Amino acid sequence: MALALDGKGHLHAQAYRALRAAIVHGAWTPGQRLPGGRQLASELALSRNTLSAALEQLRSEGYIAPRTRSGWYVSAQLPEDSAPEPAAPRTTPDPQRRPLQLSAAARALSEHGVGSWELPHHKGMIDFRYGEPAYREQPLETWARLLSRHVRQARSRDLSYRAPGGHPALRAALAAYLARARGVRCSPSQVIVTTGSQQALDLCARVLIDPGQRVGIEDPHYPGVRFAFAQARAELVPVPVDDEGLVCSSLQRQRLRLACVTPSHHYPTGVELTPERRSALLAWARERDSFIVEDDYDSEFRYAGRPLPSLQSLDEHERVLYVGTLSKLLFPALRIGYLVVPEPLCEAFLCAKAAVDTGAAGLEQAALAELIASGELERHARRTRLRNAARRATLHAALTAKLGARMRCPGAPAGLHMWLELPQLPAAAARAVRRGGLQRGVAVYTGDVCYLSRPRHASLVLGYANLSGVQIERGVERLAAAVAEVEAAR
Repeated sequence: MALALDGKGHLHAQAYRALRAAIVHGAWTPGQRLPGGRQLASELALSRNTLSAALEQLRSEGYIAPRTRSGWYVSAQLPEDSAPEPAAPRTTPDPQRRPLQLSAAARALSEHGVGSWELPHHKGMIDFRYGEPAYREQPLETWARLLSRHVRQARSRDLSYRAPGGHPALRAALAAYLARARGVRCSPSQVIVTTGSQQALDLCARVLIDPGQRVGIEDPHYPGVRFAFAQARAELVPVPVDDEGLVCSSLQRQRLRLACVTPSHHYPTGVELTPERRSALLAWARERDSFIVEDDYDSEFRYAGRPLPSLQSLDEHERVLYVGTLSKLLFPALRIGYLVVPEPLCEAFLCAKAAVDTGAAGLEQAALAELIASGELERHARRTRLRNAARRATLHAALTAKLGARMRCPGAPAGLHMWLELPQLPAAAARAVRRGGLQRGVAVYTGDVCYLSRPRHASLVLGYANLSGVQIERGVERLAAAVAEVEAAR
């Protein structure tokens, strides 16, 4: 505890003020035990008698209370006059001082509005939060058992720093899993374990992009792509998306170093990149000596038809970098993702990874490797697909019944959210719909944050994985009322 005397007056008065300030400013909270007298006296460089006088004054004023054979505790109810005093300015204002200068990367991030990834919580409402799985259905008991065992059996090497690519067992397990699930062709040495997909995108930007180089991003798109490449000071080029995915013909008119795509389940609209356009995209990268970052977003959650192959599985010329995460299949707090890079780029990416961190959490990686190798992750994925397919069907049926021809949902039956377009309303009206929904007890989220260009009409992102069928139906009923109110006001 960093306690300091102010040097004014008697020592016991200085000790009283230091201890009182610590309590008032929350260093010790109501009900918390204070350190022992010997420790406090040593911290303040005081005699025990001087400290006792200060403690007695705090007791008499109601800040602390003794407990028999236990010591001093902060009072459960502090005196009414215990509000903290305003902090004094640390420096004297200098009218001639220039504003603090930020780096170009920091200015770019500020312009693109990067902040917290956490959406606002709406307690007591039907909340169509997107990007989150059904937490109550996670295999948490299995996960806790595996993690606990690896903690108990950990050796000194397991508790030290890890190689930048990740735990060898997890890299091998991911290579095998991705081959089974997505047809990805790679060796374990090509798999880099990351702190979620966002770090994977950041590494792609660090290794492949120089300031001013042009990067094509889908429009609309996953905002994390914009943040990663804006920080690298790339010139961001919006590439339109239609019902067949990225409009590859638009790339032919651009000189791009790299294109970022979500081909299996486009974020946010949910459309799939057709086989013809996949071939065209790979041909473009080969002919232009460009790269493709394939974010295989939500690829585990496809509810109808045969899974489309990953772009990486079709790549014969080492042009595709494959990005994935376990945040949706398990839970976001796990913070483990992966990046599969072409063999010639492995050393450069490992160096970049070592420069930005000292390795993802090792014990969690070991437990995850066992979860994958045991087959439990894929069994969990099959169970989750069945449940989410039912939720999505309920949501689509409810939207069709309540909004009918006034709405459009272009996405394929896949993923954890649905993209809702309201063609009869301008883009700005989506915020009015959201406000109307909140007034009725339902939280929905506007899609305008996903655009680099100006959207043509209102859109919403509706997550459904963490809701029951009844909640979905009631939520859509309230949402439809909010839409009708906005329509009537126009």
